[in-house]
Amino acid sequence: MAGGPNPYKRKNPAEHAEKAAIVFQLKLDGHSFRAIEAITAAPNGPTNGVRIPWTTARDLLREELARRVDPKIDAYRTLHLARLEAELVRLSELEARAKQVLDRHHITVNNGRVISIDGEPLQDDGPVLAAIDRLIKIEDARRKNNESQRKLLGLDAPTKVDAQVTEVTQQDIELQEMLREAKAKVQIEEQRIIDGGNS
Repeated sequence: MAGGPNPYKRKNPAEHAEKAAIVFQLKLDGHSFRAIEAITAAPNGPTNGVRIPWTTARDLLREELARRVDPKIDAYRTLHLARLEAELVRLSELEARAKQVLDRHHITVNNGRVISIDGEPLQDDGPVLAAIDRLIKIEDARRKNNESQRKLLGLDAPTKVDAQVTEVTQQDIELQEMLREAKAKVQIEEQRIIDGGNS
């Protein structure tokens, strides 16, 4: 028999659930996943020194959120949504500052001297390009923030769709045409009868 740990060792469900509850509570207290890893690694921590790696903590939190039907979930969502909203406010402030840089007049300076061509200061495109790059990054951060909010609120959950497909053949089309013609003839005949047969 080979030595070493068994990679297929089953985890104790009770210990797994306890770790998930600990991670959930620490996250609810406002700790990051990296902080949770450090807290659990401490000998006097909630897991008595059994470190929970941050990636495992993330997975445990997802499992715990899916499992719980608890008012604490709403508290966690509220806390996380508030953080996401604060991030959006910060991004708006950064965007305003980047636009100010974009709107300013920039000249090229080298060794404390203004570089000029034909007596006109040379425009420096570096700050403008950096501001454009920053604005693109801000938009990307907003997109990620929006995705996080949608996931947190369950807006991207799959939706069940009942669809019914009806195949229409050439024969069906011809039959419908024949029915329309027959109805038209019947209407003409009815009108002739109503008019007293004078036609």
